[in-house]
Amino acid sequence: MTDPAAAPTDPTRVVVVDDQRLVRSSFAMMLSVEDDIDVVGDAADGAQAVDLVRRERPDLVLMDVQMPVMDGIAATEQIVSDDLAKVVLLTTFDRDDYLFDGLRAGASGFLLKNTEPEDLVDAIRSVARGHALLAPEVTLRVIERMTSDDTPTDSVAPSPDLARLTPREREVLELVGRGLANAEIARRLFLGEATVKTHVSSVLAKLQLRDRVQAVVFAYENSLIRPGNSAG
Repeated sequence: MTDPAAAPTDPTRVVVVDDQRLVRSSFAMMLSVEDDIDVVGDAADGAQAVDLVRRERPDLVLMDVQMPVMDGIAATEQIVSDDLAKVVLLTTFDRDDYLFDGLRAGASGFLLKNTEPEDLVDAIRSVARGHALLAPEVTLRVIERMTSDDTPTDSVAPSPDLARLTPREREVLELVGRGLANAEIARRLFLGEATVKTHVSSVLAKLQLRDRVQAVVFAYENSLIRPGNSAG
């Protein structure tokens, strides 16, 4: 559960990006009634989104994936690499082939287009507080896709940053990469949840990762996740 004390004092400024006007209007309407969320613009494709974000400097972008001119993955990569805003991708479970590409591009998470209004608002607040938005079932889908990839990760040299982790931190990173929440990791390792939270924060800091989403990608790319051990 998110800490209310960590909530931003200013309204979260949001940009909505989708090539369907009705979708953009629906999301904007859902969000505009909230006192702590301010929709500062919308765009119909990735190129427009990048320009708009550079101009408005929102806190968060709700980004569709499939769009003309520039798709949401490419736009996300530009926005995140230039540190302009956090990005949450809009997706559907029947098109989850974009998930891992979105993570690589730097997205802070994913929302389904049919998300209930209250869940949409909660998600935006959560990401604005610095939390990644990746539900366990989505994490496992991403891992399943990554571990079924034809390209073996064993042929890639592990990051030298792994050596900065203690054995316990490396263990925690592997479990984060397998999609376990802090409470599950605590039970698995017989630790307190606060201790696990401290380990996770240390791992992210040492590896210079933004959030747990990036930790999943890092764990896969460094062969800490292998086919057959992604869950449980």
